[in-house]
Amino acid sequence: MSTWQPTAPQGKIAGMRRRLAEHTIFFREFLRNFHTTGAVLPSGRALSAALTRFVREPSTAARRILEVGPGTGAVTRRIVAGMGGRDRLDLVELNASFVERLRQRFRSEPEFQAAADRVRVLHCPIEHLPLDQHYDLMISGLPLNNFSLTQVKGILGAFDGLSAPGGVLSFFEYIAVRRARAIVSGPRERSRLRGIGRALSALFDGREIRRDAVWRNVPPAWVHHVRFSR
Repeated sequence: MSTWQPTAPQGKIAGMRRRLAEHTIFFREFLRNFHTTGAVLPSGRALSAALTRFVREPSTAARRILEVGPGTGAVTRRIVAGMGGRDRLDLVELNASFVERLRQRFRSEPEFQAAADRVRVLHCPIEHLPLDQHYDLMISGLPLNNFSLTQVKGILGAFDGLSAPGGVLSFFEYIAVRRARAIVSGPRERSRLRGIGRALSALFDGREIRRDAVWRNVPPAWVHHVRFSR
């Protein structure tokens, strides 16, 4: 006598396999490159939604969009879904394994393929982008609290220089991470973290237009939205 066993839809199984592959790659790179990866897993749905808030706003203009530190493409998926037909997207990623994964997704996954002819995957740091190109929307997954103060100032300066007039930068940081790390750190590390805090405060001054608390993330995160003016 045979017994019936329920089976998951093929699409659901494929999605589970894709997420497992992404998590495996991400965790491997976290172990190899914690300093630049900064997280154990790709951004969750709630965090991705908050980071792409302005991408999803209706627009008749042809927008230039930049994502820095896309990793395996968890946030990129949301960006592509929110892009208009004339929008263009540049992805800037330093990790070679993530670069190859992103390029593979634009070759093979239908939702990525739909925008592939309007997307560039660039294997370089943001500081190497030429400042004669400007972006209307910029989304960053860089773990700024892991970097030196000099690096953070250079990255923030690059965003400022790459922004179109009125361009918006959206990025996240884990809630209370600097405070928690400062408690258990020595004087040099506390000084670095305080310097990063001051650099971010200077960025926010008169520019931060919205701040979203994403409690359904591990760990919970702030998403900052900053508008640059010229």
